[in-house]
Amino acid sequence: MFQSVFFHGILIETQLFTSSRNLPPAWDALLVHDIFLQSAYLKALEKSSPENISLYYFAFYKNQELVGIAIMQRVELYLNDMFRNNDDSCFQERFKNQVSKILKGNILVVGNLTHTGQHGMYFNSDALSNEEFISMLLRAVDVLKHEIKTVYNKTIRAILLKDYFLTDTIHQTKNSLNQMGFHQLVVQPNMIMNIPEHWSNFDDYISDLHKKYRDRYKTARKKSKLIATKELDEAAVLKQSETLYKLYKNVSNNAKINTFLLPENHFYEFKKQLGENFKVIGYYLQEELVGFYTLILNNNQLETYFLGYNSDYNYQHQLYLNMLYDMAEFGINNQFKSIVFARTAMEIKSSVGAKPENMVMYLKHTNWFLNGILKAIFKLMNPSKKWEERHPFK
Repeated sequence: MFQSVFFHGILIETQLFTSSRNLPPAWDALLVHDIFLQSAYLKALEKSSPENISLYYFAFYKNQELVGIAIMQRVELYLNDMFRNNDDSCFQERFKNQVSKILKGNILVVGNLTHTGQHGMYFNSDALSNEEFISMLLRAVDVLKHEIKTVYNKTIRAILLKDYFLTDTIHQTKNSLNQMGFHQLVVQPNMIMNIPEHWSNFDDYISDLHKKYRDRYKTARKKSKLIATKELDEAAVLKQSETLYKLYKNVSNNAKINTFLLPENHFYEFKKQLGENFKVIGYYLQEELVGFYTLILNNNQLETYFLGYNSDYNYQHQLYLNMLYDMAEFGINNQFKSIVFARTAMEIKSSVGAKPENMVMYLKHTNWFLNGILKAIFKLMNPSKKWEERHPFK
């Protein structure tokens, strides 16, 4: 689907795609900096997307040249399944149930709900200004809302522009977004470890730890002596798919915030499509797979991905903490510039050296009344997490 519009006298064309197979040849060439925007990743996600998520892609052309893209997801969302808090009072629980009845339905996410970070849009700043791109992006949102209503008879209840660092250029249009009804909301930070240049290997990391944290590292390693780690190739991932999924669900089901559930073929499809850029590391206890973690190699950034473990062995062998150390070791020894540990479990991630990077998103409800109280609702249903940042280095 093509749409043409003049913006400040410049003809900009917008094209909508519903499959990564049909993306233009210039797509990957424009997006070499981010694997999460490239066709191989998008194909993997399409083939193993959560049941409640559908993917759409927009290409923006100026003078017939591809100058920008946007990835959007239609998410069938029920907020009482999204926010989990066993400590809620009876009043809070009743309130959340009432709100979820009002807000349930389809939302449109500009970005990727399955991964932390801004992996939903990009434009050539030499060809388009930030104002021009955001204007075209929001026009594309309207196009997709109409398409979804026409094809599926579904009304988009809310629009989410997801996960921006405070330095991202989208904030230059904050006033315009506010005028259009978008609320800027603070979300949990992204935990990132920037790797110093003087760390040539993991021994340098250990040497820079305070004694308390170095002792903690040694204790964790002692507890994992009976655990053997092994990288799984494509055939092994396929063979272990059922066990990997069971371990993943064990962790996922305990999350207080969860907007989706991955299908069982997810890790196999990612290994199949991304090859060496997707790592699956298994943890074995006497030949039994008791845990795993996954990594995505994104140029000079190492991105941690989903993991899972058997809770019966987690404390005894400190599986999760050892996974964090192993992720750090892989990133340092392979000379990545940073390791993205994502959000959740922020305190323990800070104990291995990750630092919080603040993030915000923009959210708008399509009902004017609900949009007016949306910020207050979001704050109540997603309260800020109190945690103590650790400082493990000398």
